[in-house]
Amino acid sequence: AEAGAAQGHQEMNTIGWGSLLAVIALVLAAFRTVGPMLLIALSLVIGCAAGLSATVLVFGQVHLLTLVFGASLVGVAEDFGIHYFASRLGEPGRPRWSLMRHLLPGLLLALATSVLGYLVLAAVPFPGLRQMALFSAVGLMAAFATAVCWLPWMDRGGLSSGRFAKGMASTLRHWPVLTRARLWIALVILGLICAAGLARLHVNDDLRQLQSSPPALMKAQIAVGRLLQMPSPAQFFLVQGRSEDEVLSREEALKQAVAAWQAQAPDSDARIGVSAVSDWVPSRQRQHDNRTLTQARARAVLHEVGQAVGEDLHRPAFAEQPLTLSQWLASPASSGLRAQWLGAQDGGFASVVLIRGLSQQAQAQALRTLAPTVEGVQWVDRADDISALMGRFRVVMGWLLVLGHALVLVTLCLRFGRSAWRAWLPCALGSLVCVAILGLMGEPF
Repeated sequence: AEAGAAQGHQEMNTIGWGSLLAVIALVLAAFRTVGPMLLIALSLVIGCAAGLSATVLVFGQVHLLTLVFGASLVGVAEDFGIHYFASRLGEPGRPRWSLMRHLLPGLLLALATSVLGYLVLAAVPFPGLRQMALFSAVGLMAAFATAVCWLPWMDRGGLSSGRFAKGMASTLRHWPVLTRARLWIALVILGLICAAGLARLHVNDDLRQLQSSPPALMKAQIAVGRLLQMPSPAQFFLVQGRSEDEVLSREEALKQAVAAWQAQAPDSDARIGVSAVSDWVPSRQRQHDNRTLTQARARAVLHEVGQAVGEDLHRPAFAEQPLTLSQWLASPASSGLRAQWLGAQDGGFASVVLIRGLSQQAQAQALRTLAPTVEGVQWVDRADDISALMGRFRVVMGWLLVLGHALVLVTLCLRFGRSAWRAWLPCALGSLVCVAILGLMGEPF
């Protein structure tokens, strides 16, 4: 956990400070003065501070992944200031407030579409994604408000275009104009690329992909868990029954099945241990069998020992009533295992059987196969369960992204009418091409 947190902190600094330094370098190269750089940086700082404050106010804390994701906000929020200063450079004689009023409809449209895209994340019941949505939406609105209200007021100096800005502007003369024929050719080529990439795309929602701790550290953790026979916190058996005694009986049957499987396992160094409540409180039938066997053996042994020493030896009488689960739970001896007894659950009773020394995925798969052979036993693997949950949310998020694209297109239609597809098509193609490139590279989605 510490290694993961340290890596996340490093990535946040790399993305955040790297983006900020890149924006500063580009602004300096384009406008050749410090003023625009400072004012754009001011809007970024206020945007990040507002997003952070809103997240703390609503959620009470900020997750590290929210900060890592929010660091990419720098590359979006700076657009408002750059649009203003680029227009100032193009129309140096125009009054600043008049220029901002001219830019305001376009900036508002850019803000609305970006916020709509981020707010789609809030529709998923993942607190982390909701934090990201709130952080990004509030941060963008704060950066927008700063640029609109403060930049014309604080912008006092003049601007002059340098070689970099003129070079960027001159490239527009060489950019190909997409006539109708060229447009269809480009769309056909992109369509073939997307079709080839999507055909090769494969999904992988395994939660373990997010684990990026050092391999040596993970190997040491597995070794320590095996040596100390530590129970796995994410993989265990759930045993259910109509009564307490039935649960204990099924635990005993499960332990016998695990012992039989281990006896046939080829790898003797990868033995696992089982921790169950029935280790301490056997079922009534098992207690009766044990009592009967012990009485017969003890009577014979004591008779032979008594004859050898010349005394009449007798064992104290066995308890008439079996040990009950409630007696054991009330005893200090149960303090370390009480959490494994879940008690009454949905008209029955349930317990957890922990696995000690589980270190191989093949072992977990074998135990999953073993569980259905014992009635009332279910194998629980939290990592696989959460991975399946993320797979379902992947589908939901896919439809939400389609909805987000549709909302953005509607918003653009309100502004540009029938020409709205020109502004929407690059975004839609960008989304498809990104996914297609993953497929062409063999990377999982």
